Amino acid sequence: MTEALVQAAYSSRAAEYIARFGDVESAHPADRQLIAKWAGAVVGPVLDVGCGPGHWTKFLADQGAVVEGIDVVPAFIEQAKDRFPGIPFREASLTSLGAPAGAAAGILAWYSLIHLEPNEVPPVLQELARSLGPGGDLLVGLFESPEIQRFPHAVTPAYSWPVKGVTKLLESTGFGTVSIERRTGTGHRPHAAISARLA
Repeated sequence: MTEALVQAAYSSRAAEYIARFGDVESAHPADRQLIAKWAGAVVGPVLDVGCGPGHWTKFLADQGAVVEGIDVVPAFIEQAKDRFPGIPFREASLTSLGAPAGAAAGILAWYSLIHLEPNEVPPVLQELARSLGPGGDLLVGLFESPEIQRFPHAVTPAYSWPVKGVTKLLESTGFGTVSIERRTGTGHRPHAAISARLA
């Protein structure tokens, strides 16, 4: 199962990952602006799904969100709890978040789906939808490509997706697309962010 592989891969390199990417200051300014704007429009509890070492969870809390961080990697959850006391973090699977149905008003899934095999994405989207109430907001960050492509990510293999392919899956799960942001840069894979709302 992909999650077991991801858990093992990130667990073995957690300290390295945190040192390189465990601070929002290492993120592109446009990402910080987008996530802050998105969080400001969400009214109610937020889940940071695939929170890693918790840096975006803390960022969301700083925006005033009532937020909980969830990740499948125990080492990340341990570090997040140590680094950001007072913010709840817990270990859970993307396919079983352990949240009551409709409990969240917003879910951030920032590069959280990139390691999933394409056939594993729909059930995860269904779990995200289950955890959101009607009108709930989802923000997904991903690598963009003209078609689904597997590539050798630094930690463990990942996938890039065409935006239309992701929005189609979201629509089939009950989401409507609110906005799409794209970014390209020399030496970096094209990035996309999709904001969607559950009907």
